[in-house]
Amino acid sequence: MKQFFTYIPLLLFLFLFATGAFAQRGQSSYSVLTRESMRQNPDLAFKQLKRNLNNALEEGNDHVAAVCYRQIGELYHYQAAYLQALDNFYKAESLFRKQEQTLELANTWIKIGETNFYNRQYTVSLEAFEQSLSLYISVNNNDGMADALAHIGQVYEKTENLQEAKRYQYLALDHLGGIADQALIAKIYENIGSIYEDKFQLDSALLFFQKALDIIDQQDDKMAKIEVFNNLGDVFRKTGDYQTALKYTRQATSLAKDMQEHYQLASSYRDLAKTFSLMGRYDSAYHYSYAGREIHTEIFSEDMTKQLTVLQTLFELEQKDDAIVQYERERKIHYTMLLFGTAIVLLLIFLGISVISRQKLKITNGKRLYTQNQILYETQKRAMETDLHNKKLREENLKNELELKSKELTSHTLHLIQKNQLLDELKEKLNVVVKSDKRDQRKELRHIINLIQLNHNQDKNWDDFRIVFERVHEHFFDGLRAHSDGLTSSDFRLAALLKMNLGSPDISTMLGISQDSLRIARYRLRKKLNLPEGESLTTFIQRF
Repeated sequence: MKQFFTYIPLLLFLFLFATGAFAQRGQSSYSVLTRESMRQNPDLAFKQLKRNLNNALEEGNDHVAAVCYRQIGELYHYQAAYLQALDNFYKAESLFRKQEQTLELANTWIKIGETNFYNRQYTVSLEAFEQSLSLYISVNNNDGMADALAHIGQVYEKTENLQEAKRYQYLALDHLGGIADQALIAKIYENIGSIYEDKFQLDSALLFFQKALDIIDQQDDKMAKIEVFNNLGDVFRKTGDYQTALKYTRQATSLAKDMQEHYQLASSYRDLAKTFSLMGRYDSAYHYSYAGREIHTEIFSEDMTKQLTVLQTLFELEQKDDAIVQYERERKIHYTMLLFGTAIVLLLIFLGISVISRQKLKITNGKRLYTQNQILYETQKRAMETDLHNKKLREENLKNELELKSKELTSHTLHLIQKNQLLDELKEKLNVVVKSDKRDQRKELRHIINLIQLNHNQDKNWDDFRIVFERVHEHFFDGLRAHSDGLTSSDFRLAALLKMNLGSPDISTMLGISQDSLRIARYRLRKKLNLPEGESLTTFIQRF
């Protein structure tokens, strides 16, 4: 029996080694991403941010998780996926509020306000900027207060309340000291210049635009310089100094081309067209007007491609993350079972050895007992190895099946989006044909009918989409029915698209309805689901 106790330290060592292995797997690192890298390679940035976020959530690091949520929101904002951007910003806001990190919280409210501002939700945007302002005031942060006040002024300018817009911009200037952020001062000067331009006080507008340009020249901020050059061109055009207007607008055009800033380039082309038109040079005006429209078409196509790419990447990552989490959970269980099974087998062996040492005089019985224990050990070992092999095969099959279903669902979704975009295109072509003065329109109509027939032959309809969706998200519709028995087929379609984290533009395209109709549909669905005010519909749908 004494020999048996001599092996106990060995068992303890095995358990400590296994525990240390688990602890090492829990260690992780976080990669820092810059805004430039997020803009240049959004797919790679998104994958890295998701890895950082998953590591932070697993370790319970709320601060890093909040930063990741905010950066993911910025990434969606750059891709004009404003709904997804807001969802992540609000998650970051909740975590920063929980940690009482006031400056981070105020900065996040600025991001929320900017997203709503670009989405033309000016009332919501104003509330977000005012919330940020109150947080900056609570910690007496002058630069932050100036930033929030400048944003509030921009909202008032957009809503044509120029008096309030000017008041808030001057308040922003008052909060900036001598060592303040020069880029922020330049932006405020530019905002004030825009207000004076809207009020047609062109001398004052020119003064503030020139102040902004002087600061920007010192910092060599090319993006800001493009905006100021365009503004200066507008002012000189409105004063009738067309040559000076052309000089500044062409400088903006040159910088926009060098930086491949298509939005700014389109704006510059539009301003050039206006100036040449006022000069009576209509050929040049038409040339730049047409070039501006061409760039807008390219921008729309690129934005749609980027959004679809990011949405597809998001969907694939979520499916893979779910599969990996499930696999890791089962692997840990299997590892634990194997560990304890091995310990039990070792205990049995040690017990057999101790019995043999105590029964030296009973050689025959001892050999028989040892043989039985050996057979038991081999049998259990083979059984565990067989069971582990079978489980690995099942896991591999499940993983392959999940990837196949995910790809099939993504294909259905993209096809439905393309189908509805085609129908919109056909609608525009029909309107052109109806308004045309051509006598014989049969050829155009026959071409449109052929397009409709081709799309009809390829359409697998919503029933196919629902079948594929239920393979990936089992019991989703059953869960919704259990929560509310008043849901219609339209409600289930909307809920399925929300479950896939699609943005409002894609959802409205797939359902064939306008953005206003989509908001009404979302409101009705909230009512049917009895959601309390303030709770996110998208977050609620993700729980099923």
